[in-house]
Amino acid sequence: MVIIDKSGVHRLEIRCCDCPNALSPDIQMFRHGFFPASFNRPKTAFTFRVLDDFLLDNLECGTSAMNYYSKLRRMTSSMFPHLVPDRYRELMRVARQWRQLKTMKWHGFGHRSDIPSTGELALFCPACPQPGINVLVAGDESLDDDDKNSPSWKYTRSFVMDGNFKAEHLHPIKPFDEVWLSDGLGFMVGKDRYKMHLAEAADMVEKSSCNNHRAVNQANAARHKLESTGIGGVACARHGCFVPHSMVDFQKGERQMNMDYALCEAARHNMEGISRAVTFYDINCQYNKHFRARVDASRFLEMTQDLTIIPGIGLWHVHGHQDSCYVRYASNFIDGIGRIDGEIMETLWARLNLISPAARGMSSPHRQECLDYQMNDSNFCKMIRMKRTLCRKYKLAMNGITESGKAFDRLDEAAPAHLKTEWSARERRAQSSRLNDPEAMDEYEINIKKGESTSIVSIDGSARNAAPSRRSVATWISTGLAIEEAQIALLIEVRRMGKRSTETQRLDIARQRDRLQGQIDGFTQSALTHLGEGFDADDDPDDLNVDILDDLDDDPADFSKTSDAWTNSPELTVIPLPSNLGVDRCRHCMAEDLIPLEMSLREGQANDTLHNLRIHLCNKAVLFRTSVRQAKSQALKTRAWSQVTSVQQAVSLHASIYTKTRKQMMKLEPGQDQLQKFKPLLREQLKISTAVGDPNARGQRNESLAWFWSVEVDLGGPDQSWNEEFYRVHWLRAKALQDRWKEEMTLVQLEMDWTCNYFSWRATQWGDRMRESLEKRLPGHACYSGRQSQMYSLLAQDAQAAFEDLQSVSIETGDE
Repeated sequence: MVIIDKSGVHRLEIRCCDCPNALSPDIQMFRHGFFPASFNRPKTAFTFRVLDDFLLDNLECGTSAMNYYSKLRRMTSSMFPHLVPDRYRELMRVARQWRQLKTMKWHGFGHRSDIPSTGELALFCPACPQPGINVLVAGDESLDDDDKNSPSWKYTRSFVMDGNFKAEHLHPIKPFDEVWLSDGLGFMVGKDRYKMHLAEAADMVEKSSCNNHRAVNQANAARHKLESTGIGGVACARHGCFVPHSMVDFQKGERQMNMDYALCEAARHNMEGISRAVTFYDINCQYNKHFRARVDASRFLEMTQDLTIIPGIGLWHVHGHQDSCYVRYASNFIDGIGRIDGEIMETLWARLNLISPAARGMSSPHRQECLDYQMNDSNFCKMIRMKRTLCRKYKLAMNGITESGKAFDRLDEAAPAHLKTEWSARERRAQSSRLNDPEAMDEYEINIKKGESTSIVSIDGSARNAAPSRRSVATWISTGLAIEEAQIALLIEVRRMGKRSTETQRLDIARQRDRLQGQIDGFTQSALTHLGEGFDADDDPDDLNVDILDDLDDDPADFSKTSDAWTNSPELTVIPLPSNLGVDRCRHCMAEDLIPLEMSLREGQANDTLHNLRIHLCNKAVLFRTSVRQAKSQALKTRAWSQVTSVQQAVSLHASIYTKTRKQMMKLEPGQDQLQKFKPLLREQLKISTAVGDPNARGQRNESLAWFWSVEVDLGGPDQSWNEEFYRVHWLRAKALQDRWKEEMTLVQLEMDWTCNYFSWRATQWGDRMRESLEKRLPGHACYSGRQSQMYSLLAQDAQAAFEDLQSVSIETGDE
């Protein structure tokens, strides 16, 4: 007899017991760890070890039966492998039987006499809510009655749908010879009912109203050599476990009729009592439009009317859609879903793609069994690592709540109470209307008409607030601040002009310098009155040093050459303000009472400058949204970019003025509150908000506004519409981010309980089987079921201990 083992292929003489009460030869071989290739007169047998090794190699490495047996032949004889008996066909057949027996044994059918039904040879996610398994509800109660104080989205099942076009399948050579061992018992759907559904379903070619999605517009792409152009299916969106009996074959690409069947089958798996589900699909903006109508029109699609389906699009794919799809379908704005990206299905295909090349030419039953086995193993690995996954999610949620809370609190403190009440009401209306009207979610978008912008900084208001006895001094200091701003504006203009200036530009600069010099001379003469006899106007001050926050690509050498061409340039002259003289010199001149007055005016100047900076950044963002992105011709695009450049120059001016103002405030010995309020302004903080400029941009779900957006916010005035809309959108998005993180924490804590309940339920199930086996005097069955019960008990204990330790550490950290 030929014996195939991990060590190679061997020829051994085997004699079976011929006693009258002896078992049949095949059973005797099973008892000794051999699997015969046939059962009447076996000539070949495989050891259990080699079959287990082949299945593991097939799972982890994608090794085909041909390659594996070729390896065994070379291990047997490296010089003459062709002389080793060829048992490749026997290996394929026995491996299929061995895989089927192992799967039935793992799911308890070695202890049962009944036949497995739909999806019973498949594991599912231990952390998803499954009534009667890990969600325990009394007999007469429903999930809605479980806890009146719990959120309505507590028992939400999240699904992600996708297709894989690498799992192709050729037409079988002999379809009449195919033997189905587990048709519809695992993850792939049963073939007969599925074929009847495809035969009756209307094949409508739907033109996409969104962007040109391949899955919609090329759904009828067929390849004549392929029986299946790929597979599609459903997995849980939060943990990445395939849903049993929800994987389908594609015949002509990814059509709606295929995914309809997959989703309906997924919604039937352990969903009794669950009334809310969120689905993520690449083209949900089109797919979900008429889903219920297609279900109602089909005899083979079943879905309870009580189940509410909320459509979503994964965060990677949604950026390929129109801008409006982002707020309508991204997970950032779906209540009760927590923090997920909706793209986990993409990571699951990687493991299936290991065996896709080998499965391409298999028979249809063999291919289905290989795919089922691979998906079952994927779910098993997810199950045993669920403790680590949930602990990681818990830590991320703790950090996310803290960071998102800080970002939201900054905006919340700056916004008026009546506006926050209005915004909250609009948010609730949008969320409640999203199912029937996805456009209601446009509340999270900027929705304004372009208005007039203001670029004038007023310092006079701050001066008018000074005490009456010091009104003239306040006016003098305010004049000095205005001169500094004029110097900075002229500096930036000279820098932009460079050495490639025209005669007209140079003449204009000369006139501005003459005018500025006259203002400086008058201001310096007035200083003798306000600074006392200790001030000498003939002192030689240093040149003005200003950090210009400008993102234009200018050459600093051009600025130096242009400035050197003018002797004693007025834009570089330091005027005799108290901050320039210094605290010690002001005290020497008996003018130390000017220090708090200038500090007060500097605060007003900083507030006004930051306000104007916010206005111009809003202006720039809306220009990108309404002009640049909407331009359809080169002329319109050029004109739009000219407007953006003009606004950017105003942004650079006010940023430079603020930088100079803060620098002068530091010389006046500010208090701690002032240091905390007026922080350094960084170049990267001057970028426009993607929520306005490019609402569909990637990487913005964790984005928060810079610190200066919450300093002395004024939502009134001539720019009220832009300012209010800008703050409304960022307030709503910051609140949505905070809400999702809070939901994530709640869901993770629930999933920890559900996971422990699932392991305990499995342990009890196997414990009952062990007791039944002992009563029936089946010691082998009892030993196996006892081992399985112990395994699940250890998983439950380990998970429970890890979750309790993590939560106790978090509580202690919060108390500190």
